[in-house]
Amino acid sequence: MGERECCVPNRENELSSPLALVVPKPDTPRLGDTVLVPAGSPITGTAWPIMPDDGEELRKGKVKALGAFRIGATTVSNLQFQDFVEDTGYITEAERIGWSFVFWHDVPKDVASPLGVDGTEWWRHIEGANWRNINGPGTFETAWRPDHPVVQVSWNDAKAYARWAGGRLPTEVEWEHAARGGLGDVKYPWGNMDPNDTDFFPCNIWQGRFPQRNTGADGYRTTAPAASFEPNGYGLYNVVGNVWEWTADPFRIPSLKKSVREKIRRKKGFRLLKGGSFLCHATYCWRYRIAARSGNSPDSATTHQGFRVVFDA
Repeated sequence: MGERECCVPNRENELSSPLALVVPKPDTPRLGDTVLVPAGSPITGTAWPIMPDDGEELRKGKVKALGAFRIGATTVSNLQFQDFVEDTGYITEAERIGWSFVFWHDVPKDVASPLGVDGTEWWRHIEGANWRNINGPGTFETAWRPDHPVVQVSWNDAKAYARWAGGRLPTEVEWEHAARGGLGDVKYPWGNMDPNDTDFFPCNIWQGRFPQRNTGADGYRTTAPAASFEPNGYGLYNVVGNVWEWTADPFRIPSLKKSVREKIRRKKGFRLLKGGSFLCHATYCWRYRIAARSGNSPDSATTHQGFRVVFDA
C-alpha cells in the first residue's frame, strides 16, 4: 500500500463567515457518559509506523506526563448536538457556507452531475448538505439518526460545542492516551489483530474494494451508533473507525524530508484528525490505527468527521 493522501476533502480557499458567540452552559444536559482516563506517562506515535511521512513515529520521550481527565465515552451524537443548537441558535459553517462534501455512494439520486474533488472524485460538492441533511436536501429522514455521531461539523463547530458543554477538544496526546485503554504501544484499542473483510469486525470500517463497493460486512455502510462495538479498556466506544475525530492540535509533521515539508506547506492552518472512519480500508487508507494521523482545514465538514469532548478532572 502506498502512502496515499487520505479521503478527507477540504474547502481550500473557500471563505467562512465569523463564528457565532457561544456562551458555556452552567450545566451539561444530555452530554452523555464520560469516562475517567487515569494519569500516566503517555505514548504518542508508535515504534512500528506504517506511514512515517504522516509523523507516526514514537514520541514518548518528548511527551510530558498527563494528569487524569474525563473524556466522552462516545463521539458527540446528533441528539446531543441538536440540544446545543436549540439552546444557542448556533448555525454550523456548512449551513452558512451553503454546501458540504458527500461520499458519492450517498448522493441523492435526484442530484444531477455533482462536482467531484480533484484527485478524490468520490467526494462530491453538494449544495445544502449539513449536519441535519447529511447527504443533501431532503435526506434528514433517511440519513439522520439521533444516536449516531454528528457529522458535517467543522473544527470550528466542534470547538464551539465543546465550549458550550464546559469542556474542550482533546489534544493528540490525550486522545492517544485514552484510545490505548491502558494497552501501551498497540495498533488498535483492542490490541494488534487487524480487522478483515470476512470474520473479524471490531470496528466500523470499509469492507470490499474502495471506493467502488462496500459489502457492509460489519453491519454498517455508513456510520454506526456512537455507542457500538466493544469499548476499549477505559470504556471508550468507536475510538477508531466510524468517524474521524477532530482534536485541538494543529496538523504538524516534524521532518527534514522535502516531500513532507511541501505537504505541510500545502496544509498550513489545518487541524489534526485521529481515528479513521467508516470509509477507511487497509488497501487505501490504513489510518484507523491509534498512531495514524490526518488533517483538514478548520472550516471543512464531511459525512465522516465528528468529535468527542474532554473535561478536566
